[in-house]
Amino acid sequence: MSKLNLIIKREFLAKVKNKSFIVMTFLSPLLMVGMGALVYFLMKKNDEKIKQIAYVDESAFFSKEDFKNSKTVKYLDLTDLGIEDTKKKVEAGEYYGALYIPKQDSLEILASNVEFFSKESPGLTVMNTIEGKLERKLQNLKLSSFGIDYQKIKDSKIGVDVKMYNFSGEQSSKLVNGLKIAVGALAGYLLMMFVIVYGSSVMRSVIEEKTSRIIEVIVSSVKPFQLMLGKIIGNASAGLLQFLIWGIILFIVSTVATSLMGVDVNELQNSSITADQIEAAKQQVSGSKMEIVFKEVMSLPLLKLFLLFIFYFLGGYMLYSSLFAAIGAAVDNETDTQQFMLPIMLPLILGVYVGFATVINDPHGPISVAFSHIPFTSPIVMLMRVPFGVEWTELLISMALLLCTFTFMVWFASKIYRVGILMYGKKPTYKDLYKWIRYNG
Repeated sequence: MSKLNLIIKREFLAKVKNKSFIVMTFLSPLLMVGMGALVYFLMKKNDEKIKQIAYVDESAFFSKEDFKNSKTVKYLDLTDLGIEDTKKKVEAGEYYGALYIPKQDSLEILASNVEFFSKESPGLTVMNTIEGKLERKLQNLKLSSFGIDYQKIKDSKIGVDVKMYNFSGEQSSKLVNGLKIAVGALAGYLLMMFVIVYGSSVMRSVIEEKTSRIIEVIVSSVKPFQLMLGKIIGNASAGLLQFLIWGIILFIVSTVATSLMGVDVNELQNSSITADQIEAAKQQVSGSKMEIVFKEVMSLPLLKLFLLFIFYFLGGYMLYSSLFAAIGAAVDNETDTQQFMLPIMLPLILGVYVGFATVINDPHGPISVAFSHIPFTSPIVMLMRVPFGVEWTELLISMALLLCTFTFMVWFASKIYRVGILMYGKKPTYKDLYKWIRYNG
């Protein structure tokens, strides 16, 4: 046990003392916040750019009221100028584009003959906006030809807001469900990235020690199984430390941002906001909306999510890292690992796809439940399900299966590891790996 502790300590210190680890630990959260701020800034700058669209209406079906300006699009009536001269102005760069509505007696024929000219390919949002305006107008005209008053149809529309409750009387909302989806998806995606990054780190560490022949000296005093397990646990500890630091930094950043917005965290936690108050608050300024979002986030099982994230992070990481370590021991360089990486990566990718395809739509459906119990996908899928409420019996079954599978895979990988770390100069095949597993010497 003392030798295992020494290996864990060595791997942990080697990882955390690395300059790139230190830099990325403190820089990554800032980069994430900075990227988010940059994307938001660029979107705002893009929205500030006003696109001038000239239109030529020869049909006489439309009026200036049908082409109301928006924040980003301004319409100019150049019908008197004609389409050819208008196109020349667009080509010269005076306008973003030219909309041509030809003269037609039939609304159906007109709908398929409207043309738009631009120097560059127009944006999808702009085209959808233009098409929406034309469709609404032509639809109104069509209804009028049938003797139907469109205004009455418009006035007859009633919005329905269904209040959602569970059988314990707790109220939910679409906002809460959206937050649950976001939190679950983020947790699952982060776990996948951690497994890939730190699992690959274990593999590279093994390859480096094997190619430098240092491993021959190490295994003379340490059992290969202890060496492999020490590497896995040491790297996992470094990963958890990095995750903890990121959590602290993000908590500080969110606390500062909340303070600047004037949100009282204690008041939000202790207050009891009714459904009517929430709906009224949604109509207020964006600051009030942020308070509602913050309260909904605080109502999620954050502690449960955090503890389960740690468990599934360790379980999933150690399960896959044992396979990464076995691959690192089997090859002489990182290039040769490609043939063995795909079978390992497929369950991770499958877990993410199943999570986004099924958990979001039906978190308690048979597919979601099944993949949240399969050990190779449960770390990702179960974390996506937890925000929606999972019974402890399901959690315990999933956790027990993951632990059993992890124990088996460590034993399985160690059979490859103990032979592979001393094999040089030959590119291994799946047949060779099978022989190493069966070797009892």
